[in-house]
Amino acid sequence: MIINTGGRTDTVNYFSDWLLGRFREGYVLVRNPYYPKTVLRYELDPDVVDCVVFCSKNYAPILSRLHEITDRFNTYFHYTITAYGKDIEPGVPSIEESIETLRELSSMVGPDRIAWRYDPIMLWGDYTVERHLETFGRMAAELHPYVSLCIFSFVEIYRKLEMNMPDLRPVSADNMQVIAKGLGEIAAKYGMRIQTCGHKEDFRRFGIQKSGCMTADILGRANGTVFKKIPGKGVGSATRKGCGCMPTRDIGAYNTCLNGCRYCYANRDPEVALRNFKLHDPLSPMLLGHPEEGDTLKQAVQESFLTGEGFLF
Repeated sequence: MIINTGGRTDTVNYFSDWLLGRFREGYVLVRNPYYPKTVLRYELDPDVVDCVVFCSKNYAPILSRLHEITDRFNTYFHYTITAYGKDIEPGVPSIEESIETLRELSSMVGPDRIAWRYDPIMLWGDYTVERHLETFGRMAAELHPYVSLCIFSFVEIYRKLEMNMPDLRPVSADNMQVIAKGLGEIAAKYGMRIQTCGHKEDFRRFGIQKSGCMTADILGRANGTVFKKIPGKGVGSATRKGCGCMPTRDIGAYNTCLNGCRYCYANRDPEVALRNFKLHDPLSPMLLGHPEEGDTLKQAVQESFLTGEGFLF
């Protein structure tokens, strides 16, 4: 099975001590977000966890102790660095700080295990087509030696986004073409693989591949392992149609991230996230709160997806 640490919240940025403690103790409890009285127990053991996937906008808090996980487990890292400033991502470090942290992460785990995420692409206020292409080009010039690929997507108007950014509109088809063409040309200039994830649009004529972001091929190549042929099921029941990612199990909790990104799908409201954050106990087996009376505790089924073969590069 594959453990996802960052699909519901920026665990690395705000809950690193808890995360490292869970791997040290060898298990984690996860409350089902849709059936909150159901709690699943996952064993954090290399014998049943094929890969630990991270997704964060700031790896600085965990770098000094990341080896506690990477020394024992196969891993893969998504690092989101966008063009947006504090008006959109108030809790996220600056582009310059993020680039420096990514370089340090790459020196520790190697570029093959890192994907740079430039998403979601929104056209809002000063964030024009031109600004996206200029910023992406500047970042690509610095980041391409330190990552395996770049993944981008265009914003989708979720219900939560309609509340947080009511004046935001989808990116038009024409602007998608202009941006995709520009991103493809920049990526080609620096010899960097680039792809979308979960989009129905096909930009392959611009050198942009259409794939999932956590496929068997991506995770296998990064770790020198081979996965069984498993249909892409994505990261959960709400996964976008067309997602080709491997099935994963997220150990985080919604409405707990303090990044405050206005486009976030995982936070209902920044104030709710702040209140929930105060319920966090780094010593608890679950990220938010503690097991409660009346909870139904179930042992999760954990099956390896690996074939036992090595990857031929």
